[in-house]
Amino acid sequence: MKSFSESYKKAGVDVTAGYKAVELMKQYVARTTTSGVLSGIGGFGGLFELDVTGMSKPVLVSGTDGVGTKLKIAFLMNRHDTVGIDCVAMCVNDIICCGAKPQFFLDYIAVGKNYPEKVAKIVSGVAEGCVQAGCALIGGETAEMPGFYPEDEYDLAGFAVGVVDKDKILQPSTQKAGDAVIAIKSSGVHSNGFSLVRKVFTVNERNLLRHQSDLGTTLGEALIIPTKIYVKAVMSLLEAVNVKSISHITGGGFYENIPRSLPKGISAKIDRSAVQVLPIFDLIAKTGNIPERDMFNTFNMGVGMVVVTDKNDADKAVAAIKAAGEDAYIMGELTESDEGVIIA
Repeated sequence: MKSFSESYKKAGVDVTAGYKAVELMKQYVARTTTSGVLSGIGGFGGLFELDVTGMSKPVLVSGTDGVGTKLKIAFLMNRHDTVGIDCVAMCVNDIICCGAKPQFFLDYIAVGKNYPEKVAKIVSGVAEGCVQAGCALIGGETAEMPGFYPEDEYDLAGFAVGVVDKDKILQPSTQKAGDAVIAIKSSGVHSNGFSLVRKVFTVNERNLLRHQSDLGTTLGEALIIPTKIYVKAVMSLLEAVNVKSISHITGGGFYENIPRSLPKGISAKIDRSAVQVLPIFDLIAKTGNIPERDMFNTFNMGVGMVVVTDKNDADKAVAAIKAAGEDAYIMGELTESDEGVIIA
């Protein structure tokens, strides 16, 4: 007998919608299958066989995050196939800062009402993110929560697990004054600072559809651009040069995130004229009359990841990142200071 509860359905939870959503998403999950996957979705746990060939002391590295209030943009635009990329990116971009290679991902989708087609679209984005990151989507959870979320809204979060040989974990303690600070360019706002973005633009359906000449597109299309996934570029970079540290520039911008990868007594001195700020950030600052200090303390400003190498390796590092398909440039150096970040 198939699982079904009329009483539960009357309470707002339709288990059959959940089964349909699972069937619809299977085609997307299949795209992410790697050699380590031992189980399909639907079980109580996702099974993954870890390949540690060539590693003397394998270390697991995990990261978890969500998409935040960027989801409000997706709701207004009725665009649900990209936020899953953001969710994966926010997790895998964190764990590669340790030098780890992502292995698998799980998602959690909480909805006010389970519309199977919408859930499948969300998962299609998660799967695309996993393909970009080279990791497998081995499970997840869709929770229908009537009365907790509005019927047309949802929340999305997830976590990733990666592996790195203990001897290859990045060692920020090796950094010194004179080391090069390298920027890897972002695709836009990514998934941080959207509470401020929504306030600045008084976001609604009409505003999101408004064409912005300085952006060359509508405001909505500029804001919904998915977070870049830097896994392949960083893995190539780690093979090419000795990387001392990597910082993922998320909420808190330069001032909060770069110091997380610096030893005590060392600061990153950023050449403001070298920073290639994207037009969307100029528009946010102008529209909201936001001081530059606050912009650099909230947004990525066009820099998704910050890498530190010896100055003699800097040009080779930039070349390796570009060869892997991302754009990069030198934007400063380390200096002896306790300020953390100096932008001048």
